[in-house]
Amino acid sequence: MERGGGVLMHIASLPGPFGIGVLGEEAIAFSEQLKKQGMKYWQVLPFSYPGSGDSPYQSFSAFAGNWLFIDPRRLMKRGLLTANEVVAQEYNVNKWRIDYDYLRIEREKMLRTAYGRADDSLKKDVERFLKENKWAQDVAAYLCAQDKFYKKAWWQWDDKDLRDYKKEAVDNLKKEDNYFFHAFVQYIFMSEWQEIKKEINDNGIKIIGDMPIYVSCDSADVWAGRDMFKMAKPGRKIKKQDEDEEIPETAYIFDKVAGVPPDYFCEDGQLWGNPIYDWEKHKKTNYEWWMTRIEENYKLYDILRIDHFRAFSSYWEVKSEAKTARDGEWVKGPGLQFFDVLNKKFGDSSRLIAEDLGEKTPDLDEFMKASGLPGMKVMQFAFNPWEDSGYLPHNYEKNCVAYTGTHDNNTMLGWLWEAKEDERAECLKYCGFEGNNWGDGGTRSASIRAVIKTLWMSHADCVIIPIQDQLGYGGDTRINIPGTATGNWQVRFTREDLDGIDNEWYKELNRLYRR
Repeated sequence: MERGGGVLMHIASLPGPFGIGVLGEEAIAFSEQLKKQGMKYWQVLPFSYPGSGDSPYQSFSAFAGNWLFIDPRRLMKRGLLTANEVVAQEYNVNKWRIDYDYLRIEREKMLRTAYGRADDSLKKDVERFLKENKWAQDVAAYLCAQDKFYKKAWWQWDDKDLRDYKKEAVDNLKKEDNYFFHAFVQYIFMSEWQEIKKEINDNGIKIIGDMPIYVSCDSADVWAGRDMFKMAKPGRKIKKQDEDEEIPETAYIFDKVAGVPPDYFCEDGQLWGNPIYDWEKHKKTNYEWWMTRIEENYKLYDILRIDHFRAFSSYWEVKSEAKTARDGEWVKGPGLQFFDVLNKKFGDSSRLIAEDLGEKTPDLDEFMKASGLPGMKVMQFAFNPWEDSGYLPHNYEKNCVAYTGTHDNNTMLGWLWEAKEDERAECLKYCGFEGNNWGDGGTRSASIRAVIKTLWMSHADCVIIPIQDQLGYGGDTRINIPGTATGNWQVRFTREDLDGIDNEWYKELNRLYRR
């Protein structure tokens, strides 16, 4: 990657009048602000439609875009909404938090109104889009069936032929007007993002996207391609440990599920519950589904971060009826052969970033070196006074992407307030901060600037800070707390917040450290 600095900002967190950030003028304005700061990168969270807990990492599709991001004003420019209908989409209850339940209802009404006004030319564009994208056909069919069966999971649908993805049943679904509505929504999202992305790129800013490694159990991907996952055999019997034990319904659908093993932070590990890929079957297709997925992500983003990258080397597999991830086992992933196929298709893997955080093992280190991909460093993990951590900036290799923190971390100010006293002291001393006002926040916070400057001085090719750290905000603006089911992914910022950032300070920082 080209040496440079950037900011992590979820599209949903952008300012604007519609209750959530959209693909519109605010996104372009943010890229213009990054340009003024001398930044080169804007990292975003997945564009996936949010699923369980409003998480963009738990979606009904590995391909579909989040239609909550569609800008009502751009629909008006297409002649699909009136000015009054755009105003009706404005949300003034809370400028700093997203109400997903409200937005899901209101945006669907808006999009159905817009769809009803689509002319023949637009409908032909949608039909062409469907022909060119098999994933869009599956997504539209899946969502059409979801509407028909009251949002139930695909294995609960009353129509067995649809449940089993029988061709005739799916083809009949594709004749319904609701199928074309869902295809229309995806076409609008994709076409509008390409227009916005061009303007962002014209400002000299590259988009770093984020691709979750796993898909959801209840997703178009599994429904339409279940032969590529480790599914349970029909009529699977599960022995209960006691009479009162409740077996999750998914245990009868899936054989194994994903998670991570116990560690210092979690004695039971983390049971994610996502279906496990049948890598042998993927290998037989030359990883066709994966290559299509990466190709589609390359259309959305300039650079792509692969979440939980270590699963390509080895992954933690747990029985689907398990209550915790404790009794799982490590299973070998597809390994470097996957990247041989990828390099053959795309020329190289220079547009990828490997999220390799977590427990370091010799096999993972070897795999990372062999892949040649840049890994990740997080400063917040660095400040144990008694060890020379690889997360300390003086230890960063050139080929990496370094952060103060990611979307899964506290804000830097929040971390300073909540860190152990010796770790906080070590951090402040390491970063050359000698004052007593380390707890002061805001865009000119001396302690946060000291941390950011230290990160910028490192050898890392790419350095990224969350927008919360640019603003000097505390833990109350944290976007996600792993392991908690509610209250995440809701944080937004106002235009006034962003206007308070000292663009010149960052411009000089990027000049000084040749970023």
